[in-house]
Amino acid sequence: MIFVKLQVRFTTLIFSPHNNTNDMPRLLSSIRILFLYAILFSSCKLMPKEAEKKKETGEKFIDGHPAWIMQGNIYEVNVRQYTPEGTLKAFEKNLDRLKEMGVQTLWFMPVNPISKLDRKGALGSYYAVSNYTAFNPEFGTIDDWKAFVMKAHGMGFRVIIDWVPNHTGADHPWVTHHPGFFVKDSLGKPAVPFDWTDTRQLDYKNIEMQDSMIASMKYWLTDTNIDGFRCDVAWNVPGSFWTRCIAELRNIREDLFMLAEGDKSYLHPSGFDATYPWEMFHMMVKIAKGGRPAFALDSIKSKFDTLYPKNALELYFTSNHDENSWNKADYATMPGPIHAPFAVFTQTMYHSIPLIYSGQEEPFLDSISFFYKDTITFKSYGRAKFYKTLLELRKNNPALASNASFKKVVVGDEKALYAYVREAGDKKVFVILNLSPAAQTIKVTDPSLHGEPYNVFMGTKEPLTDKEWQLEPWGYAVYVY
Repeated sequence: MIFVKLQVRFTTLIFSPHNNTNDMPRLLSSIRILFLYAILFSSCKLMPKEAEKKKETGEKFIDGHPAWIMQGNIYEVNVRQYTPEGTLKAFEKNLDRLKEMGVQTLWFMPVNPISKLDRKGALGSYYAVSNYTAFNPEFGTIDDWKAFVMKAHGMGFRVIIDWVPNHTGADHPWVTHHPGFFVKDSLGKPAVPFDWTDTRQLDYKNIEMQDSMIASMKYWLTDTNIDGFRCDVAWNVPGSFWTRCIAELRNIREDLFMLAEGDKSYLHPSGFDATYPWEMFHMMVKIAKGGRPAFALDSIKSKFDTLYPKNALELYFTSNHDENSWNKADYATMPGPIHAPFAVFTQTMYHSIPLIYSGQEEPFLDSISFFYKDTITFKSYGRAKFYKTLLELRKNNPALASNASFKKVVVGDEKALYAYVREAGDKKVFVILNLSPAAQTIKVTDPSLHGEPYNVFMGTKEPLTDKEWQLEPWGYAVYVY
């Protein structure tokens, strides 16, 4: 306001027809003041950028991905079930705890309002969106969300939201006002995808619909300052749309992180940073149940290396909202001590971005309802220390960056044991996993792995030679050199 007033005064002094030489001292004074305020004004505009630049460490992009995700991790937030209140402000009270555990990126299941027409259960599915540019009133207000994102950023978190581009809820305004946006069924009505009767299938042949979808996603970037999207059923949306959409979004936010729910090979070239390694997850479950040997992981890794670009990233997990609600992961698929070595695998495997789902740090040993209120019970946080060890190791050791090298190592019976080395520069992490219910004999024959590396879970240096030793059933060891 001061700057504007001085500018008006300056203009008046120069262009007034009543100017005379007596005005010159006043004119020169105004010019000096205006100049000083201009410097101050531009400095204020530049200071945040300069401060941000000083905070940056290293490159902004690594292997074509935002640098911040390469040693990062993701924690999936189920707001409805996280607290008895089921609100954003109630969840916010957990930020200090999650920060202490080492969580970096918060992924929120959809924060949009839920359709009421054809709603499933009492509360409906998060994924039956009734308005792409509104905030679910059950969780709070859009101002609550903006304030939350700002606070989370101030604490060092990244924030991404779940986006539902394949379909809308049954009473989304587009159904009435833009019927051409939808695929039609045999009766000429908006079609229902699969058996999701609370939703309607969008038609990506309609360019106006594509424009509207992209505009809606831009809203959350420009108005709420999020860091990325996890895109639901991304595998059923054309690659041509994703190529265009992601390019436009990155014109707004260059280091945007894009995660696709899906494993189709076109998703990576279309612009996604990461996809879902479904085959790897399903193999982990089979091994946990004793149906396949540990070395079966190699065939999935080989397939991944063949199908996907060399810089492709994958979201590794032992559970998520779908697997927990519908398939009892991980409390039934990897029960008790079986969970631990697979969790270590998700956190230390190459090309991985590790995921922890709401309640896994407890652990909450039950399926969390999808359509009804079913509050997660937090009491002991029994796995929090275990996860903290892994999350901090990944954050602080570049050998566990997503793009760090991977080398398989044979240390015993390959039907039961899976071991590998991750390496970057002079940093090295050696992982040994016993993926069996029997104790296994370990013998490290590679001389480059001998010495006294630091055992991160024991908290001490441990001599490693070719001397044999035993690793307990479902045991794990992680060494840092």
